[in-house]
Amino acid sequence: MTHVLVLGGTTEASALCRALAEAKIPATLSYMGRVERPKPQPIPVRIGGFGGVTGLIQYLHDRHITHLVDATHPFAAQMSTNAVAAATETGVPLLALTRPAWQPGPGDCWQRVPDMAAAVAALAGPAQNIMLAIGRMHLPEFAAQPQHHYLLRLVDAPADTPPLPHHTTVIDRGPFDVNADRALMQTHKIDRVVSKNAGGTGSISKLQAARDLNLPVLMIDRPVLPPRLAVQTADQVLDWITG
Repeated sequence: MTHVLVLGGTTEASALCRALAEAKIPATLSYMGRVERPKPQPIPVRIGGFGGVTGLIQYLHDRHITHLVDATHPFAAQMSTNAVAAATETGVPLLALTRPAWQPGPGDCWQRVPDMAAAVAALAGPAQNIMLAIGRMHLPEFAAQPQHHYLLRLVDAPADTPPLPHHTTVIDRGPFDVNADRALMQTHKIDRVVSKNAGGTGSISKLQAARDLNLPVLMIDRPVLPPRLAVQTADQVLDWITG
């Protein structure tokens, strides 16, 4: 009997869960647990880690998983790497549901860096107003550049005050609107935007707003992942499962 495990936390994962429910394909969605108020889903949900590759392998065995779909965030490198390792070990077929990376277009002023450490280093220099649109996990790393005032846009309020001497926090959940993002940047007199290259449409408005305002964007490239089969739509996943 088919039983799909979806490693989720993205808009694409939610779309896949709806498609699986409509197709009446048994499935479970697994969240890493970094969002305090996950959106309701039409299939069973588990929250929390597996305990590394060994724990994921055990879960695949115990729940008789027949198909593993990695629909995590493009920057969830450890989970994606673990999924490849567990699928290889167990023989459970693995498919990644991912979104294309953003590409700069006419009018964009991007500085690309390979990782978070390079992004921190790139902010050396005089104080600026920085929109730090990277989520909450890596905020402490930017304490190495304390001269800036950081605008933080987060899905959930942080449990602890970010270790940034000068910052303003805005709690909001996408999808975002380009007009609202433009107004946000103007209100806070933003000089530069720092972003992960997450792709998709939910948060692309900040890049459009930066283009409109002629603001430079410090774009953090995606981590390099092990080779895996990947598609970009829920329908392609269903074809893979039922084909």
